[in-house]
Amino acid sequence: MAPTPSRLVARLRQPSRLPLLQVVKTSLAVVVSWILCFVILDQALPIFGAIAALLVVQPSINQSFGRGLERSAGVVMGVALAYGVGALFGHDQTWIVLVAVILALLVAWVVRLTPTSSTQVPISAMLVLSVGVVTPGYAFDRIIETVIGAVIALLVNALIVPPVLLGPAHLALGRLARDLGAALDSLASALETPTSRVDLDAALTRARALRDLQARAAAGVTTGEESLTLNPRAKRQRRILEADRALLGTLSNLVHRVVAMTRSLRDNYDPDLVDDDVVAGIADELRRAAHDVRLLVHDREENAASGSGGTAPANEPPALTAPLRVLAPGPEHWILIGSLLEDLRRVREELVGDK
Repeated sequence: MAPTPSRLVARLRQPSRLPLLQVVKTSLAVVVSWILCFVILDQALPIFGAIAALLVVQPSINQSFGRGLERSAGVVMGVALAYGVGALFGHDQTWIVLVAVILALLVAWVVRLTPTSSTQVPISAMLVLSVGVVTPGYAFDRIIETVIGAVIALLVNALIVPPVLLGPAHLALGRLARDLGAALDSLASALETPTSRVDLDAALTRARALRDLQARAAAGVTTGEESLTLNPRAKRQRRILEADRALLGTLSNLVHRVVAMTRSLRDNYDPDLVDDDVVAGIADELRRAAHDVRLLVHDREENAASGSGGTAPANEPPALTAPLRVLAPGPEHWILIGSLLEDLRRVREELVGDK
């Protein structure tokens, strides 16, 4: 089926806009790079410095630093390769440019360059062998222009409101915790009232979907860590990131437990479970655990709003007060009850810390 015009347009757009601040910073980096290259190198059109500035301003300083290194290394390698090919074969034939491009691609493949450097090497070699032949000093000026543009972009990104990307992690962790609480409540409901096979299958599907939320939260924490690398504002934000990382570890372990409990219940479910006193106790503990999971992010959000950085005491006490003790499970459902009790014990360890 051929793609519709709306789908073709959608491929050209992203779900959200870049921050306006990043657009301003990129524009400023381009202007400053252009002026410096014009003054230092006496270049009427210092487009390579401007291109470097455009490419190096990234959502994080660490990414800007990496992109600057990649582009600068690609330019240096491309210029060196062009000089080598020109010295061996001369500059009289147009096919020399094709040879240089192919060699540049092979060199980039052999040394496993990043995509940015891999494309920059043949572009630089091609331009040096074509434009550089009629422009004295072109190759050297191209390297200097690129370095100037990359350095200016890095400085602009680092000195003007350095980006701190902790918001995605906060949002993802909050949603993961709330969905975990809902999954624990769903387990409790299935133990308290008779539940159909269809509902049990749906509960297992929802529980497994927690893994996708866990992956998004982990990606958010990774993005936050990257945004603080080489960031002058990192010292003030590091404590928040450490709290996010610790919370991610706790919630990730709880995801494994919830999926295991839901699968065990689906595989070994019996409607008579609702009449078992031990099962009723497990259901009560699951609801307490759901409360405490939601409390994890509720307290952090309240503390963040009050500016306490996630260290203020909880306004609401945890519901898991004492571990559930079972001396002898019922003989009919002892396999399922034992499995649920063990997973519940591990859930308690994550939330309360009792070992």
